[in-house]
Amino acid sequence: MAASYPKSTKRKRFKKRYIVYALFLSYVVLCQACMTMRFTKKEAKYFFDSAKINYTDTVFTTGGRDIHYIVTGKNDLPTVFFIHGSPGSWNAFKDYMKDSLLLQKYRLVAIDRPGFGYSDFGSAEGLLPQCTQISSLIKFLDNKKPMTLVGHSLGGPVVVKLAAMHPEWYKNLVVLSGSVDPKAETPEKWRAVIKTVPLRFLIPGALRTSNDELWVLKKDLYDLQPTLKNITTDVLIIHGTKDPLVPYSNVGFMKLEFVNARSMKVISIEGANHFIPWEHYVEIRDALLKLK
Repeated sequence: MAASYPKSTKRKRFKKRYIVYALFLSYVVLCQACMTMRFTKKEAKYFFDSAKINYTDTVFTTGGRDIHYIVTGKNDLPTVFFIHGSPGSWNAFKDYMKDSLLLQKYRLVAIDRPGFGYSDFGSAEGLLPQCTQISSLIKFLDNKKPMTLVGHSLGGPVVVKLAAMHPEWYKNLVVLSGSVDPKAETPEKWRAVIKTVPLRFLIPGALRTSNDELWVLKKDLYDLQPTLKNITTDVLIIHGTKDPLVPYSNVGFMKLEFVNARSMKVISIEGANHFIPWEHYVEIRDALLKLK
């Protein structure tokens, strides 16, 4: 004979079940909005106003896609373009954007890469479409003064590809902990699993976009490798010797592959990890100031 439960017990179980459903749905909804890793417009304004720095916060549209960027400094100075890693946004370089010494020498532009920040957030792109869009922005901002590219982590292969696509545009290429060597990339198999529906919608905000682009990075880097000979800029590579995320072996790879670089300098930061733009800020800032 089947057990019979009081109506009050059945109601409690019914309520608990729907509370679980409601909590799960709430989590899925919140996932779309949390972990964006970007400043709000109000936060950006407070940041620059507190530093008494004039800035431009705007969007450039190309091919139906939006590229968000921040500009500080005088418009008639040479330009440094900062490209963040994965995940991230322009504010990865926020302290550089207000640095008084850099502002004496450069116009500074920090870009939200496609899929991050306010550049069509959540829509991942491979290296080629990213660089095609960013190149359009750079051409739009060209003031006929020397231009420098600075990229950290996955921003490294982005600036490398930009320099390979249009080598005549740039005076300097600066790669910070850049993942450029395809053989050094070991895409984890679990990334393919969490790309599938519905699991991908359980990954918060910018982490989902990051997972999508990291999954295809190795192939993108193999496609990039034959074009590295096109790079004719002055190259500066800065890398920590104890980087656990992007192996130091990338430095040797770039030294071998950038065969037509006008010049090449390597700064190896002994014992440093992957987060050198923040933990070794002064050293990197000073290296940028020494660029010709």
